[in-house]
Amino acid sequence: MEIEIATIGGYEEVGRQMTAVRAGDDVVIFDMGLNLSQVLIHDNVETERMHSLDLIDMGAIPDDRVMSDLEGDVQAIVPTHGHLDHIGAISKLAHRYNAPVVATPFTIELVKQQIEGEQKFGVENDLIKMDAGETMSIGDSGKVELEFVNVTHSIIDAINPVLHTPEGAVVYGLDKRMDHTPVIGDPIDMKRFREIGREGEGVLCYIEDCTNANKKGRTPSENVAREHLRDVLYSMEDYDGGIVATTFSSHISRVTSLVEFAKDIGRQPVLLGRSMEKYSGTAERLDFVDFPDDLGMFGHRKSVDRTFKRIMNEGKEDYLPVVTGHQGEPRAMLTRMARGETPYQLDDGDKVVFSARVIPEPTNEGQRYQAEKLLGMQGARIYDDIHVSGHLNQEGHYEMLDALQPQHIIPAHQDLKGLSGYVSLCESEGYQLGRDVHVTRNGNLIQLVD
Repeated sequence: MEIEIATIGGYEEVGRQMTAVRAGDDVVIFDMGLNLSQVLIHDNVETERMHSLDLIDMGAIPDDRVMSDLEGDVQAIVPTHGHLDHIGAISKLAHRYNAPVVATPFTIELVKQQIEGEQKFGVENDLIKMDAGETMSIGDSGKVELEFVNVTHSIIDAINPVLHTPEGAVVYGLDKRMDHTPVIGDPIDMKRFREIGREGEGVLCYIEDCTNANKKGRTPSENVAREHLRDVLYSMEDYDGGIVATTFSSHISRVTSLVEFAKDIGRQPVLLGRSMEKYSGTAERLDFVDFPDDLGMFGHRKSVDRTFKRIMNEGKEDYLPVVTGHQGEPRAMLTRMARGETPYQLDDGDKVVFSARVIPEPTNEGQRYQAEKLLGMQGARIYDDIHVSGHLNQEGHYEMLDALQPQHIIPAHQDLKGLSGYVSLCESEGYQLGRDVHVTRNGNLIQLVD
């Protein structure tokens, strides 16, 4: 059976992920993501009103025109998790393919919201829920099967999909960290990865997320970030001024910890911002979390400003707002607070807790720098980098290679410089660049089996 891989997006940058795998006449697409930095650069542009070809030209979504070179029918579109760099282009591109979107329940719900929020293309693909540990047949041959393997990441309900073919398994390894003690959900299923590496024909190809491939050591568990956050907030228990926290809205485990520790230090947590309301509200509705009954979630700007007024009237010392804006995004809540555009007034000594790292990309770095400077000018004290990554460091990559023992490796989710550490690791394990390690670009086809 012929096996061919189209590296469509995310092979020259972090973002707009999209990969297609052809096994005989059957094609499966993994991820359809957005490049958030390109959207942020065009901050005055309403991307939901733009045509897909215009978004392709501005580098915001994958250029999927290479799909016309794949001789097969798309049988499934499989997003690995709910981050926008993996699902953000589904509402723009999925209608081109007569195939269902297959994902875990939380991811499917986020995809559904993306589609409902943008009716420009009338996306009507079926949405199929599949849990980690389950499989489904692909195509009519009975020879190709899709499996979801549970992984841990900075969003709940994440998986690595595996396409089982007669030539061996194709493992799509974006995005994960090796967390054996997660705050929410099950640990990464390393037992299953080791089994896949030794079953049948083994692993034909491993496509890997190289975000942290140049970082030594092991990525810590989310429990490490949780205890760091606990230590920081408990140290503020006697402070009688304002405390504000920000983190990734999609990081439900972190939001859960913030809510719990706010209560512990005698403050009422409240979630503010559209994406904060969307992700946490969805997680609660699907029973992934059980927030306190009195937890407020407000996304609409008028509702947020009314909440800020109530906090100022009743006393900042009684509340802990958890807000959007950890990257300094221009329209996010924390940035508006820093510019003095909300009823919430920051005073000398007030604490701002960033439970997130700056995404290492020039647009984000510039916006975050500006936001921190504006906060500092109002007298805020910054608590930075209370976070652990959602991606594997080098030792995690070594463990995955040892578990899977793939015949071929395709590094992804980085620019060419960012891939260098992973290529070096692979070569130290006996692989060779150009022979079985395939460094590629967006829009290329790789023929693994003729």
